Amino acid sequence: MIATPIFMAVMLMDFKYHYTVALVLFALASITDMLDGKIARKNNLVTTFGKFLDPLADKLLVMSAVICFAFERWIDPIAVVIILGREFMVTGLRLVVANEGVVVAAGIWGKLKTAFTMIALIAIMALQI
Repeated sequence: MIATPIFMAVMLMDFKYHYTVALVLFALASITDMLDGKIARKNNLVTTFGKFLDPLADKLLVMSAVICFAFERWIDPIAVVIILGREFMVTGLRLVVANEGVVVAAGIWGKLKTAFTMIALIAIMALQI
């Protein structure tokens, strides 16, 4: 979550190699997110708070990236609306069931979707450099 505003600032600033720096920041944020989950599961440090916060951090990073991409005209705004709509619906569903005392941790399909999304966003940035 800390990397997201830094990524956005670098992405939208105008200095030499700012897209490359933004790409590296995004990739590092994606990798540390993956490692964080693996380390937590390996060391039995999984918490309810982590199950809730980790997907939100992923969504924040993805939403920030696609909004920046729309600003840079790398992605169609309609795609941004579709992506953001899906993310808000999933988060809304998580909040509804959390209100009932149920925490929905990300399953394998959600983790794969996140991994493929991060890879796709990195590829989009790499193609712009």
